[in-house]
Amino acid sequence: MKFLATSIFFSTTVMLFSGCATYKTISIVKYGSTSPRIYSGTRLNIYAISGNHYALKKFDVEPPKCPILDLPASFVLDTLILPMTASSVVTEKLGL
Repeated sequence: MKFLATSIFFSTTVMLFSGCATYKTISIVKYGSTSPRIYSGTRLNIYAISGNHYALKKFDVEPPKCPILDLPASFVLDTLILPMTASSVVTEKLGL
């Protein structure tokens, strides 16, 4: 139990200092931008972990320093804001 609490504390501290990928990617998106929005933080972390520099250029934002630790939190946050990001993409594609 102590190990779990220490792990959660350490992970949270690292994420706070390195930034959340979902927040970074969603906060810079502008209307008409080609930057990915749906599960953007999760994808940014996966591309950073795999070293896919070509895909990272699409985001126009630096990935977190520890993307493997940020990945679970970004996945949860991306899932929570999925209705918002999906509706913004659909609205933009329809030109509304």
